[in-house]
Amino acid sequence: MTQVAVVTGAAQGIGRRTAQVLNEQGWSLVLLDLQHVDASEYKSALVLAGDISDEQFVESAAQQCIDKFGRVDALVNNAGISCISSALETSAELYRKVIDVNLVAPFLLAKAFGRVMIANGSGSVVNVASVAGLQGVADRSAYNASKHGLIGLTRTLAVEWGAKGVRVNAVCPGWVKTEMDHKDQAGGSYSDADIMEHVPMGRFAKPDDIAQAIAFLCDSSKSGFINGVALPVDGGWTADGSWQSLRLKHR
Repeated sequence: MTQVAVVTGAAQGIGRRTAQVLNEQGWSLVLLDLQHVDASEYKSALVLAGDISDEQFVESAAQQCIDKFGRVDALVNNAGISCISSALETSAELYRKVIDVNLVAPFLLAKAFGRVMIANGSGSVVNVASVAGLQGVADRSAYNASKHGLIGLTRTLAVEWGAKGVRVNAVCPGWVKTEMDHKDQAGGSYSDADIMEHVPMGRFAKPDDIAQAIAFLCDSSKSGFINGVALPVDGGWTADGSWQSLRLKHR
């Protein structure tokens, strides 16, 4: 029987590449985004446009998934927004918006689709967090808090749902060359060199680097006893405690 994966933020970047990888591996897809997603790129895909922080839309999406496919086997909570702003300059409105999209929405999606997986006795939720959920990064108080919270949610659901056959894990990407990165860099807050001089592997991640890790965690035949993990996919970013001259000495 064909497995079904739900992928949010599927129009671009990590979400789009994840959808492609899963589809290449034989998964049917439910693709959620505010932006247009071209369903013709995929074999067996349902595309739904809407706001994932709206509980009514999320519940409707879950019902449409069941109506079309009769099941769901994986949820990839990838959609998120960036926010580069010092804490003192971040408004309550902006802070709440980031939390709503990056943390409340994954909770709503996990509830709606997780309920179906629990009823079936199997499934996988993969939350796309960040190295910013494992460390503090200046000028990102809202974003960091949302990703730390997402890792906390991951661990909590893993504990609640593991015995019911549903695994919940997170991937924590480092900096990835995507549309979000181009937009953030356009604001002048960092350069390619800032990232590449820190990462031991000396490069940005590619969307495929993250997508392959997500696909691994979705597949119970490969990761069936992995539950509650926050997996860095960061080229060694979080492993490197060196100072800059020592770091670059080993390039």
